[in-house]
Amino acid sequence: MTKKKTACLAVVLIIALMVVDQVIKIWVKTNMHLYESIWIADWFQIHFIENNGMAFGLSFINKYVLTIFRIVAVVVIGIYLRNQIRRGARSIYVVLLSMLLAGAAGNIIDCMFYGEIFTASSPSYISYLVPFGHGYSGFLTGKVVDMFYFPLIVTTWPEWMPFVGGEEFVFFSPVFNFADACVSVSVIALFLFCRKELATLTIGDEKPKADADGHNEADSSSSESEADSTLSEATSHTPNA
Repeated sequence: MTKKKTACLAVVLIIALMVVDQVIKIWVKTNMHLYESIWIADWFQIHFIENNGMAFGLSFINKYVLTIFRIVAVVVIGIYLRNQIRRGARSIYVVLLSMLLAGAAGNIIDCMFYGEIFTASSPSYISYLVPFGHGYSGFLTGKVVDMFYFPLIVTTWPEWMPFVGGEEFVFFSPVFNFADACVSVSVIALFLFCRKELATLTIGDEKPKADADGHNEADSSSSESEADSTLSEATSHTPNA
């Protein structure tokens, strides 16, 4: 695949994933009450919650700090992705980096704009769009919409277990969104299939490698070309036997 086609693939994939993420979030936010659940199967439900923090509902960092960190991370990933495309990186590496970028950017949109354009969600009523600036919060402080919940195993801890005996146990209790899934899947796949690329992470352009004598590859190639040219000239002036 040419570099131009790879770049187009990355752009299309990033836009498509971000659109899917936002369509799901906006539908949930404008059609469901907060904490409402729609059961798809015994092990899967659409469960609407909002959070102020990180992926999977975690929250232990200041909201402004977290949002700014996400923005910086997206910029860094974008620069790195551009450079990898220019170097002719493998398609799978570009695809996974694009997924990572789209997922990281998806939750930034919630933080930046949802507080400005939506009313607050509540168990009593459904949120709706309002004129920009008349929402439930300010810029960078909007809440992230989560909805995917997979309670694969729901049981009770044995009574003899210390501290948690008799309490409910749910295997895989985090509630997450499509952007979180993109980040998680891409990170896992990168470690599984792109370990070689991860071992040589760099944002700037790579410099030619130097040989044992301190000469780099470009100098060596130039020297070889000059040597070949000199040899050709000498051969052309050699009398025929």
